Amino acid sequence: MAVIDNHEALTKEGDMRLSEAAARDYFELLKPRVMSLVVFTAFAGLVLAPGHINPVIGLISILCIAVGAGASGALNMWYDADIDAVMTRTARRPIPAGRVLASEALAFGLVLSCFSVTILGLAVNWLAAAILAFTIFFYAVVYTMWLKRSTPQNIVIGGAAGAFPPMIGWACVTGTVPVESIVLFLIIFLWTPAHFWALALFKMGDYEAVGVPMLPNVAGIPTTKRQIVAYAVLTAAIAVAPAVMGFASIGYGIVAGLLGAVFIYCSIAVWRMPDGDKKMVPAKKMFAFSIFYLFAIFSALMLDRLAAVLIPAVQGVF
Repeated sequence: MAVIDNHEALTKEGDMRLSEAAARDYFELLKPRVMSLVVFTAFAGLVLAPGHINPVIGLISILCIAVGAGASGALNMWYDADIDAVMTRTARRPIPAGRVLASEALAFGLVLSCFSVTILGLAVNWLAAAILAFTIFFYAVVYTMWLKRSTPQNIVIGGAAGAFPPMIGWACVTGTVPVESIVLFLIIFLWTPAHFWALALFKMGDYEAVGVPMLPNVAGIPTTKRQIVAYAVLTAAIAVAPAVMGFASIGYGIVAGLLGAVFIYCSIAVWRMPDGDKKMVPAKKMFAFSIFYLFAIFSALMLDRLAAVLIPAVQGVF
């Protein structure tokens, strides 16, 4: 199915004139909702890593990671301008709405990418900067330009891009990538398919209209529902791993187990949903809870870490 090809058309248009975009339009290019999740999980990596980091260096780290995430979003919007113009949930984005030219979004994304990686390397360490650079490349090139339009496993593989932030945060503190940071990566990596496929179930029409091979459109609703349950179980299991491995307490493990049980329950509700259900309420609830779930898991990890530091300090005073 033909999709409006905005890449060349909008870029050529941008060569002839400048847009009158407002600051809020460029801010929207950064995908602030996605950026907030990236910042939150990267901050979790900073908090959970052993050792200490100067508060100013920590702030620079978070700002660089946020700018890098925003750069990825801008590059994604530049490349996906053609399909964004067709999909109902993205049609009002700055480029398809005509508020920002594609060429401007491309330049904006590239400049921010170089800036964020360079500053992170110079101010913090080059391992963290290298992972940030790879994350931007993975999201903008591997996922957006290749996987998204070529395979129904786009979210599974491409989800790695959104899973790197806590690893980057950890590397900012320690200059290393130990197994603990890989576990944090895996929590987000395994969470992503269940999260996005729940969305894809009630947005099938949009993905069909633009020819993006999301799993429900390619493999069908029954297969997608089974996959959602499978990834929910895997996510719940890996989320308990920090307690099993000893870098989180048993208290955290209990909280993670309870949250995981609800996550699995929501996925089973999706699995039991009739294939012909037009409203797809269970899928919408699954999508909404999945966002809360990830926030709650990483909040619990940080609170657990804070308690591990404060309780001995208080006991020492008394």
